[in-house]
Amino acid sequence: MAATQRIAAGAVVAAALAASLAGCATETGGSHGSEEGVPGPQKAKPVPAPKSVVRLIGDGSTAYTGAQPHLPRPERLKPGQKPPQFVVFSWDGAGEDSQKLFSHFRQVSKANRATMTYFLSGVYMLPEKKADLYRPPQHSPGRSDIGFNDEQGIADTVKQLRLAWLEGNEIGTHFNGHFCGRNGGVGEWSVEEWKDEIGQAKQFVKTWKTNTGMKDAAPLPFDYDKELIGARTPCLEGQKNFMGAARELGFRYDTSGVNNQVWPGKKQGLWDLSMQLVPFPGHSYEQLTMDYNFMVNQSGTTSQGDPRKREFWGHQMRDGLLKGFDRAYYGNRAPLIIGNHFESWNGGTYMRAVEEVVENVCNKPDVRCVSFRQLADWLDAQDPKVLAKLRTLEVGESPKRGWVSFLSGSPAPAPKGVPGAPAVKQ
Repeated sequence: MAATQRIAAGAVVAAALAASLAGCATETGGSHGSEEGVPGPQKAKPVPAPKSVVRLIGDGSTAYTGAQPHLPRPERLKPGQKPPQFVVFSWDGAGEDSQKLFSHFRQVSKANRATMTYFLSGVYMLPEKKADLYRPPQHSPGRSDIGFNDEQGIADTVKQLRLAWLEGNEIGTHFNGHFCGRNGGVGEWSVEEWKDEIGQAKQFVKTWKTNTGMKDAAPLPFDYDKELIGARTPCLEGQKNFMGAARELGFRYDTSGVNNQVWPGKKQGLWDLSMQLVPFPGHSYEQLTMDYNFMVNQSGTTSQGDPRKREFWGHQMRDGLLKGFDRAYYGNRAPLIIGNHFESWNGGTYMRAVEEVVENVCNKPDVRCVSFRQLADWLDAQDPKVLAKLRTLEVGESPKRGWVSFLSGSPAPAPKGVPGAPAVKQ
C-alpha cells in the first residue's frame, strides 16, 4: 500500500475510533422513547451521551480515551466461596507480520470469551531506517537480536494493538533487542540499565508516528506509561535486577520465572506470576508452559524438525497443558500461566495446540481466561489471609473437607478504595 493510501486509511480509522467510543457512551446513557405514533409516559429528557474522550499524547502516537472497555471490576471471594480457575495466555514479542497470527488469536479470544496479554517488543515499532535510535545497554547503537520493522509491519502491528486493547486485552512489554546469554545479555544488566531499556521500549511506542512519518494515522487508544504494568524478560534471564527496576517504575507483576502450579505471592513487591511446570506426556519430568520449551525438548532446535512428528509434538504440548489445567481445576485452583510466541515452529503445530487449549478450557464453568492485568486486579482485591491460605495447598491438592469449610472464616474487610471494596455511600 502506498504511503498516501496508508495515511488516508489512518484518518478514517481515527474517525472510526472516535465514533466507536461515542457509540459506547450512547449505549449506556439516556432512555428509550415510545414507539412512533404511540404516546408514552412522561419522561425526563434523555441525557445526551458524553462526547468521546480522545486526548492525544505527545506526537499523537498514543492517546487517552477513557477507561479500557471490557475490563471487569474484580470482587472479593465470599466466605466459603470456591475460587474461579484463572488461565492466562500470553505472547512474547507480539507483533503482526505476514503470518497474521496476532489477528488470528484476537479472533480466537473473542470466540472463546477470553482476553490475553500481548508483550510487545519495542523495536517492532521502530523502522529499520531509524535503528540507530535504539541504544541497547552494553551494545552499540542500532543493534538488535530480533531486528526491527518496516512501515507496513508497524502499521499492521498498531492496528492489532489498538483492536486488542479495545477488546479488553493487555499490552505489556518484551523490551527491545532480546539479548540473551553472555556478552551483554539481559542477565548481566544492572537495575539502571533495565530502567533505560524500559524507557526506550516506552519511547518507541509513544513516537511511532514521528519515526514512520504516518502522522495522520489513528493513535493507540491508551497511555502506555499507565498501561504498562508488567513484563516477561527475554529467555527468562535477568529477573532480579529487572524486578528492582520494575518496582521503582510502578510495575505490578513479573512473569519471568518458573514455578510449580501453586497460588502466587509477591516477590520484591511485585506479583510473581511465573510460568509453571506441567506434566510432559511420555516423560517422567515436567515441562514449562511455553511453546519454545516444548519445541526444544522435542526437536531440539529452532529449525524445523521431522515433519512426520509435528502432529505428535503438537498433541503432546496440548495434552500437557490440559493435564496441567485439570490438575488445577479439580485441585487447588491455582492460576495456570501459559507463554507463547507468534511463530510457526515445526509447521505451526504449537499454534494449533494453543488454539485447541483455548477452545477446550475457556468455555468451562468457573473458568476465566484473563490477562495478567485482570489476574493482578483480582489478587489485589482479595483478603491477604485468604490468599495465604490458598498458598498452603500443594500442586493438585484440593481442600480435604471441601472449599466451604476451607474458606469459611470471616475475611478481613477490604480497605476503602481498593478493587473489591464495598462502594462508599455518598
